[in-house]
Amino acid sequence: MANVKVSIITIGDELLIGQTIDTNSAWMAQQLNGYGFDVVRRVAVGDSGGEIRYALDEEQKRSEIVLITGGLGPTADDITKPFLCDYFGSKLVVNKEVKDHVLHIFSRRNMPVLERNLRQAEVPDNCEVLFNTNGTAPGMLFRKDDRIIISMPGVPNEMKGIMEDHVIPFLRQNFRRESIC
Repeated sequence: MANVKVSIITIGDELLIGQTIDTNSAWMAQQLNGYGFDVVRRVAVGDSGGEIRYALDEEQKRSEIVLITGGLGPTADDITKPFLCDYFGSKLVVNKEVKDHVLHIFSRRNMPVLERNLRQAEVPDNCEVLFNTNGTAPGMLFRKDDRIIISMPGVPNEMKGIMEDHVIPFLRQNFRRESIC
């Protein structure tokens, strides 16, 4: 039996120009390998819908699971969420649990909540929301044909929390793989 193939796409111009070192995909690959999943590719793309589309299309040809990090923040260059809406033919809706969480975080810090912060609670209407206990941007799980696409924030501790709380348990429960032990 062949192990389940996984591709990792990291998104952000800061990764391509060397301003930020990609530690996310290395950590993810180590975790997935430890659970018997085969990471077959790690790809970095900039903040461009065309580049993200190309990478996502290509990686779905190679892998049953595509994990994406980056581009979910509240700034103008964070285009992953609108891109995913277009890609999966969905629209953004407010997730009440995420909105309440965002409001709680800002209240606890005694900071004003800006409109862009509240937009963190908007998620595509056809995804499964993966709650982020370490930040405001939730992860999102999509199913397309026989593929799983999961998008997570690029902030390392937020991505790690979503991986540990949601992604790895989901993958272990839903995909057969050979043990590496």
